[in-house]
Parts: sequence; C-alpha cells; structure tokens
Amino acid sequence: MERFQEIERSIIKKYRKEIWSRFVKAVKDYELIQANDCIMVCISGGKDSFLLAKCMQELHRHSDVPFTVKYVVMNPGYSAYNTEKIKNNAQILNVDIAMYDSDIFEVVKRSGGKSPCYLCARMRRGFLYSKAEELGCNKIALGHHFDDVIETTLLSMFYGSEIKTMMPKLKSTNFQGLELIRPLYLVKEQDIIAWAKYNKLDFINCACMFTENCSLDEGEGKRLEMKKLIKNLRQINPNIDHNIFKSLTNVNLNCILGYIDEAGKHDFLEDYK
Repeated sequence: MERFQEIERSIIKKYRKEIWSRFVKAVKDYELIQANDCIMVCISGGKDSFLLAKCMQELHRHSDVPFTVKYVVMNPGYSAYNTEKIKNNAQILNVDIAMYDSDIFEVVKRSGGKSPCYLCARMRRGFLYSKAEELGCNKIALGHHFDDVIETTLLSMFYGSEIKTMMPKLKSTNFQGLELIRPLYLVKEQDIIAWAKYNKLDFINCACMFTENCSLDEGEGKRLEMKKLIKNLRQINPNIDHNIFKSLTNVNLNCILGYIDEAGKHDFLEDYK
C-alpha cells in the first residue's frame, strides 16, 4: 500500500468517528452537495484545506450523487520554499492540484494599510470567485472547521457587538450562481492536528509574507485570543464549544432584545403586548 493510500485509510478507519463521519454529516445535514455540482476545492497549503481535499476525493469516489471536483491553489505570492512545500504535499497526498499565481501579497504590501490580513482576505476571496467562474464551477469549498465557527461567533459578540456566525454555506452576492460551502464544518481542529501527526505530515502553518515572521495584525491577534479563551474555558466545562455551537441552533426569539433581517433592525417592543 502506497503512503497516500495509508493516509486515505486513516481518514475512513482510524479517524472515522472524529473526521470522516462528521464530514459526511455536514455534507448531508446542510445539503452542501447536489447532483452535477462542479466544486472548486481551495487549497491554501495548510492542514485543513489538504484534509478537505482528501475527504472530497473519498466522497467523489463513493458518492451516489454525481459531481465533479477541481483542486485549486491560489498563489498570492508565496515564498519559493512554501510554494514547493505545497506542491510536495500535494504529491505525497496524491492530490492533483492546479496552481494559479497572483500578485495579491505585493498589492497589499504597496497599499501600506494597517490591516493587511483584511485586505488580503478580500482580494483572495475575489480571486477565488473569479477563478471558480472561469473554471465553470458553481461551488467553492473552503477548509474552515468547527473551531473556526466558534471563534468567529465569539469575535462577533466581543468585538462586533452582534450575534452571528460562520455559515456552512453561503450564496455569493457578487457572483451569480456561485455558492461557498464548508464541508469540515463539524470537524474539530484537534482531530485534524491528530490526523496530520499520525500520518507524519508537515504542512505550512501560514504562508503569508506578513505573518510568517509572527507579526500578527489586529484581526489575526483577536482570533488567537479567542482560541486561547476557549481553551481556558474547556478546563471549566469540556463541552463549552459544543454548547456555544448548539446555542446558535436554539435561539429563543421571545427572549432577545432585537434582531436584524432583510427588512432592517427590529426591537422586541414591536411585538410586545
């Protein structure tokens, strides 16, 4: 058995409960994939996106629902070392990637803004949507996991003064017919790390030219703050992240002060009798 086959086997055997079952559950529960979808799986080079690629490969082989997959790496200006590492890992994992170059890092650098991560993320997202449209894809799959969802929820509450979360799927407002999906939505980061370590895989952590020297902008620093906070809270209540997630599906509209919908803001007094 070749190494990539052993890695694939670990997903559906050793980590079946922690990874594969949760991946399949998210795909089914949130109806992420329909017949004849053409899905562009976006690979950043990290553990999350490469695991997503392997899960999508496995699903594509055995699913009763016919769909096509394209594995894309958007190179915003990675160093030669990181670019080569991504290619090597793709070869180890037997993922047939297509890499497309851009000058996003350079553009962000020239802008001289205080929040390069925010601008970079916006530009990368725009590039990915354009590329998906060009390749004839109707869906873009990203490697965000369960912990990303919880951290985003807390960030919105603590620093955005609103309750909202990262959704399992989202229709694009700027690219008609394109939808973003997150198949690892229910997979926990600790299990992704365990899978990578078990298979002795070494992925890039952050290939960004702005953060590879460990200088985080405010947005990235706040996310790290949330990660540490949740870790500390787990020592008090091991189910804390699960409870936060569950609360997002169990909102009691009779006991909130206000909400926002397509019509705008609403106050509880509007319906108070």
